[in-house]
This record gives sequence, C-alpha cells and structure tokens, in this order.
Amino acid sequence: QLQASGGGLVQAGDSLRLSCALSGRTVHTYGIGWFRQAPGKEREFVATISWNGNSQSYQESLKGRFTISRDNANNIVYLQMNSLKPEDTALYFCAAKLWGWAAISRGDYDFWGQGTLVTVSS
Repeated sequence: QLQASGGGLVQAGDSLRLSCALSGRTVHTYGIGWFRQAPGKEREFVATISWNGNSQSYQESLKGRFTISRDNANNIVYLQMNSLKPEDTALYFCAAKLWGWAAISRGDYDFWGQGTLVTVSS
C-alpha cells in the first residue's frame, strides 16, 4: 500500500527526488515518514511530514539539504534530496502513521513500504 520509488545511482553533489505513493487509503489522513538504512547500520529517521502538511521534522544533520513535501491530491509524499554525499547511500523507506504529527521513531508508524535504494558515488 506504500510504494517508495525514485532511488538510483548518482554522483556526489547531485539531487534526487524520492516518491512515496499510498494506494488503497487516503493519504491526507496519514503522517508520512522517511527513514534510511545503510549497510550494517540501524534504520534511522530522515524526515516526517504531518497528515495536513503543517509540520515537518528532519534529522538535524540533514536540514537544509533534504525537504519533505506532500501532494494530497495525488496521494504522494516526496523527499527532495540535494547536494548528496556518499554517506547518504542507503535503502530509503517510507512509513505511514494515521493522523501522524512529528513522528520520528520507527515504532510510531502503522505500516511501511518497501525501500528504494540510493547510491551516491564519490
């Protein structure tokens, strides 16, 4: 029901926009979060946007480079990633929480999509 897409192989300094599409439900009732997991590391919080789009939260170290937004008319949430670095290489997941607001913990979310792989070469 959650489909993440948009990953790929890019060079350092490039940009990518990831998409998280929700099917079978109405996205505007869900807060959506992005998480990532690099090889051998724990899954970590990246960004989240509230169900109505009025609140966004980011991992502190990603502020200014990553932007989360939503298009409720098309049931999609985006993660714009700029000035990518090799350390951004990871499998990126999106997750949904009913009436979610500033949810930054993995356990806050109701369900998850499969990941989309982002690889940043130096």
